[in-house]
Order: sequence, then C-alpha cells, then structure tokens
Amino acid sequence: MTTARDLALIALSLSADQPVEQGDLSLALAGAEAVDLLESGALALEGDRIVPGPPGVTGDRLLDQADAALDRREPYETIDDWLWRRGTELAAAYVDDLRLTGLIIHLTGNGFHPWSASNVLADSPARRRAEERRTSCEPVLTALLSVAGICQDPVDISDRHVGDAATTVLAAVGDSVTQLEAIRLRRDIESASFDNVWRGY
Repeated sequence: MTTARDLALIALSLSADQPVEQGDLSLALAGAEAVDLLESGALALEGDRIVPGPPGVTGDRLLDQADAALDRREPYETIDDWLWRRGTELAAAYVDDLRLTGLIIHLTGNGFHPWSASNVLADSPARRRAEERRTSCEPVLTALLSVAGICQDPVDISDRHVGDAATTVLAAVGDSVTQLEAIRLRRDIESASFDNVWRGY
C-alpha cells in the first residue's frame, strides 16, 4: 500500500462530524504520491522542480498513473504545478479505486463523500495498516493528515528525519492548501457581495 492510499483509507474512515474538503484531500493525495515516487526513485527534486527518473511500474495503479503523468520535458515542472495538476479530482479517483479493489464494500451514488454512511470500508489488512501508521504518528502521513484537516494538531516535521526532498513536498502541499482556502474565501465574499446587490443592498 502507498502513503496516498493509506491517506484515502483514513479519510474514508472518518465519522460524519469530521468533514474533509475534497480539494484539500486531493492536494494532500498528490503530495503523498510525490513522496511515494521520491522513495521509489521514480523522481528527484532539484530545488522545487520535479526531475523524473525512467518510467517504471510500482504495482499500484494510481501511483503508476502518477509516474506516467510526470512532465519529462525540461525545465520540468515545479512541485506546486504538479500538485494542482495531478490533484484535480484525485480524491474521487481514490474512492473509485478503493471501490474497484474491494476496500470499499458498499458505495451508493457518485462523488466523494467520506463522511457518508453509504461508504463502508472493508475490515482489511490495508485498512489496519493505514490505522497503524496513523496511530504510530508516522511523520509523512501525519503531516499530510494535518494539512488535509484530518489531524487538527499542527505537525512540525523538521526534527523527524523525513529528508529534505520530502520536506519540500510537504511544505508545498501546505502552501497549496492555504492558497485553496484563500480562493474559497474570496469566492464566498464575491458570492455574498453579489447576493447583496441582487437584494438591493
């Protein structure tokens, strides 16, 4: 199992009173894939740019898709650009994949609703492993959970021996989620302003 898949399994195990923003989770999943590809040697970072290695097969369908999606043209893609491009609708893609692999045993309707009662996770070794990583506070997973809003306590990974490249990825995920929240806030303000004009205020 990959970090991204573990992250998705934990998100789907949340109760209804722990909502997760799909966009935040999608960005965190894209970051998790980047860290997994770093660890497998499929990519390296030069500054903030992703330098892909030779195309390979990881054995995980979505991680293989991520590897195939790497921009292999110089000057290469920044990690920020990767997160936004790869992260588009990625949470929903993981839900679909978990359903196809039998890790979700019941799913009605479409879309990503991790707090919906229609999502029932199978009691699988994969789910237990994800929970073990969560409870052991594995640093990369814990940082991604924090960024996605699943773990409320801020995580300082500077002293966790994560590695400079992974730290760069995690910092970029945090920045992207912050940008996304700013976009949401701006849209809310614009929507409220439009409603006020429409009502004559």
